[in-house]
Amino acid sequence: MGQKVHPFGFRLGVIQDWSSRWYAGKDYVELLHKDLEIRRYLKQRLDKDAAEGRADVAKIDIERAGRKTKVILYAARPGLVIGPKGDRVEELRKELEILTGQEVMLDIKEVVVPDLSAQLVAERLAADLEKRVSFRRAIKRAMQNTTRAGAKGIRIRVAGRLNGAEIARAEQAREGSVPLHTLKANVDYGVATSY
Repeated sequence: MGQKVHPFGFRLGVIQDWSSRWYAGKDYVELLHKDLEIRRYLKQRLDKDAAEGRADVAKIDIERAGRKTKVILYAARPGLVIGPKGDRVEELRKELEILTGQEVMLDIKEVVVPDLSAQLVAERLAADLEKRVSFRRAIKRAMQNTTRAGAKGIRIRVAGRLNGAEIARAEQAREGSVPLHTLKANVDYGVATSY
């Protein structure tokens, strides 16, 4: 089988920036695990626990300087993250300060076109599959929405027991151009699991 390089790791430093921006000496591992914990906590808190709906978090960037941590959250629906009068964002900030033991600044930015974020498209596709929508119809809808939003190309791969089949398989669909070997190409990548 052919080996695939991760599209983000391949383009780091060329057109892709790191999602964690800080320097650490001996405590590098602890800070990295803390970053993963912050991301896991925010995703779970904003997507699963939201009674009003999903906040659709596309990306979480973390910057550290001394004893301060800055968390930049990119969401398709920032209103759900901020809450009425900014109550929810303050609550989140306090919870993150307890989790990290440091002063936390929480910055929420809007994803203007959610259909151009690969992570959001993948999560929406996974949600459709959980609702027992036919995988071909879900893929077709995702591809149409993404190309209509202005993407030059899209490639979708779903794998598993599709439509409840006994034997697992993988299906792919592509439209337009997705130049994986071109470093200058702005290729977005998203993964989501459906249960």
